[in-house]
Amino acid sequence: MERIRHFLLVRHKQNWLLFFRFGLVGGSGVLVNMLVVILCNKLGPNPHTVAVDLPLTDFNIRWYHVYSTIAFLIANLWNFQLNRWWTFKSAKHAGWLREYLPFLAVGLVGLLVNLAVVTLLLKDGSPLALPTSVFDDSTGFRNRYYWAQLIAICVVVPLSFVLNKIWTFAAVRGRPAETVAVEETKRDTPAGAA
Repeated sequence: MERIRHFLLVRHKQNWLLFFRFGLVGGSGVLVNMLVVILCNKLGPNPHTVAVDLPLTDFNIRWYHVYSTIAFLIANLWNFQLNRWWTFKSAKHAGWLREYLPFLAVGLVGLLVNLAVVTLLLKDGSPLALPTSVFDDSTGFRNRYYWAQLIAICVVVPLSFVLNKIWTFAAVRGRPAETVAVEETKRDTPAGAA
């Protein structure tokens, strides 16, 4: 038991700190995401109506798919900037675009999972559909789409953390800031300059 505790709490202490920071940033991203979803829901068409009918299939893109995608793009940028600056402190280690493209790619995987979960929770006849007897859309707290979005976010966060830690922000793993600063100084100093 002591070895397990040491392994989890001492050896991986830094990972727990990163996960905590990532969670705080993610929490702020959830707020941004939900604010965008609510704003789109208030200003746009009914989220359950069809936005685009996919020809030759039984599938449709509904407005809640569009709203979730818009909310994702805004929250993704928000989360990236905060994670880059605070969680992983990678701004000095890698270029913005070099880190954002993998972060966006991870986010797009998360978005696909998010859309699948939201669809399963909102589609009538789905075994996972939220009950309309409880979530009757009469108030914000009883809005099926809002709850589906929150549940989907909770499913995606652990996957997103792991993928971002091992891929997106990998430039900062095992490289102290001093080492990177020395490398950057050498790279930026003209040949022959002392």
